[in-house]
Amino acid sequence: MAPVSALVLAAGGARRLGEAKQLLPFRGRTLLDATLDTARACGCAELLVTLGGSAAEIRATVDLSGVRVIENPDFATGCGSSIRSAVPFVTTDRLLLLLGDQPRVRPSDARRVAAVDTPIGVCRYSEGLGHPFLFQRSVFPELAGLHGDKAVWKLLHSGRFAVTEVPVDGPVPIDVDTREDYRRLLAQDAS
Repeated sequence: MAPVSALVLAAGGARRLGEAKQLLPFRGRTLLDATLDTARACGCAELLVTLGGSAAEIRATVDLSGVRVIENPDFATGCGSSIRSAVPFVTTDRLLLLLGDQPRVRPSDARRVAAVDTPIGVCRYSEGLGHPFLFQRSVFPELAGLHGDKAVWKLLHSGRFAVTEVPVDGPVPIDVDTREDYRRLLAQDAS
């Protein structure tokens, strides 16, 4: 497989949760530590993370060794701005996109998505499509112009690029946006 860059989106201000969700306790560390561990387990050529809200506290708490940190001053405008800010720093021709608040993505599933040959790859879970995504360099110009929170979904469904859906067993892993999401994640992890 060609070298892949992993980008973990962790710049959000956690408006709905009311605190830095990246720093919520999970498996004795933080949600962001767990997601970075997943990204590291994928064997990517480089690992990037975007920070914005709570960046200083995240830098002081999370293990960012081996990670290129990209500060996103426009984080409040949505994750599109984080992707846009990171694209110029990607050194490979393949970008694996992971969410910093979705710690239960399996590295094996992320590696399978990262191996697709079409311009875009996405996981097809039992209840629908979900992260992680893979973008080939031919899509990078589009990524560099993204705006808003659902921008990658609009790009995925635009019909402008061939998409491979990679079948994944089970439901879409929980993405922590609210206190209830966090409770569900902890309950799922304990079972």
